[in-house]
Amino acid sequence: MLGDITRGLRGYPVRPPESGMSRRKSVWTKLRIDPWIMLLLLVLMSAGLLVLYSASGQRLETVIAQATRFGLGLVVLMVLARLSPTTLLRWAPLLYGAALAMLVAVEVMGDMGMGAQRWLVIPGVVRFQPSELMKLAMPMMLAAYLCRRELPPRWIDLLVCGLIMVVPVMLIARQPDLGTSLLVICAAVFVILLAGLSWRFIAFLVVLAGAALPLLWINMHNYQRQRVLTFLNPESDPLGAGWNIIQSTTAIGSGGLVGKGWLQGTQSQLEFLPERHTDFIVAVLGEEFGLIGMLVVLTLYLLIIIRGLWLANAAQDCFGRLLAGSIVLTFFIYVFVNVGMVSGILPVVGVPLPLVSYGGTSSVTLMAGFGILMSIHAHRRLLPR
Repeated sequence: MLGDITRGLRGYPVRPPESGMSRRKSVWTKLRIDPWIMLLLLVLMSAGLLVLYSASGQRLETVIAQATRFGLGLVVLMVLARLSPTTLLRWAPLLYGAALAMLVAVEVMGDMGMGAQRWLVIPGVVRFQPSELMKLAMPMMLAAYLCRRELPPRWIDLLVCGLIMVVPVMLIARQPDLGTSLLVICAAVFVILLAGLSWRFIAFLVVLAGAALPLLWINMHNYQRQRVLTFLNPESDPLGAGWNIIQSTTAIGSGGLVGKGWLQGTQSQLEFLPERHTDFIVAVLGEEFGLIGMLVVLTLYLLIIIRGLWLANAAQDCFGRLLAGSIVLTFFIYVFVNVGMVSGILPVVGVPLPLVSYGGTSSVTLMAGFGILMSIHAHRRLLPR
């Protein structure tokens, strides 16, 4: 202390003693981790494991498997957060090509499950969905392409973006996996919109998409058409196609304000509610924890999205802004579509609730997306203004 005072009297700057807060901040800085998003993700994953234990029929092995995947996702997040956006930019074509090759492999020799061919299996090692990887590879590839072009994009650039999109989306839709194909499309569209399209052109695309709906209807599988018809009138087949949505809305409504209590849900515990640990886990949450429990979880999502948009807005280069914005907005679509389909305001398309529903590849992919977001933010001071 006396030495510090002496140095101060001689005109040398005196460094104040490090506080505990500054030491904690230095750790976050070294890890390239945003503490607010990390805290919110940990709280959300903990809540998800709590609901999953009930939704899985109190099977502890299911919760342990999900927790292991969360742990793997956190490792991937921390690794990606340390990579510079320049490295991600260089890797974008390679990652896109690898994801596309794996989708072709799924078409040729993919593993079947629940009537769909969506998985690749490495015997004794892992079983995963390559379509989940495309949720990151697609926006990375488009952002890497557009950031090297004059913005807003010209017609020729939009044509190239369309070609980049169409092949993987068609391969995913053939599996069939309508939910994931829509999420991949959303991730791509967000990159293009953030690149600066005019409102007139956006309106033109909306009209074009509306005109293409009959073609989409013709090319849908029978079960996908049935989902749309069930959405319009679930009571038309209450014991068949309408069963899922009727049971989920019944479970949510029966929870009331505060719910029936953890492990006390009748629709879920008596197995009236199908897919309760995956796509329809929101119904379990609403039945056991009521409106208050659902609002708490939705508030966590809202805070993550707000913080994510703030980080995306702080990006200093074109690639970072386009990619970060697409990752956060696609996360929002995840939540909106799942809650919407379970509550009956959207057709059922098979989109899980992020970091709450049971799932391996999707959880790791989501954490990887947040790792990329943190990388873009952490390295912003190293990029030229």
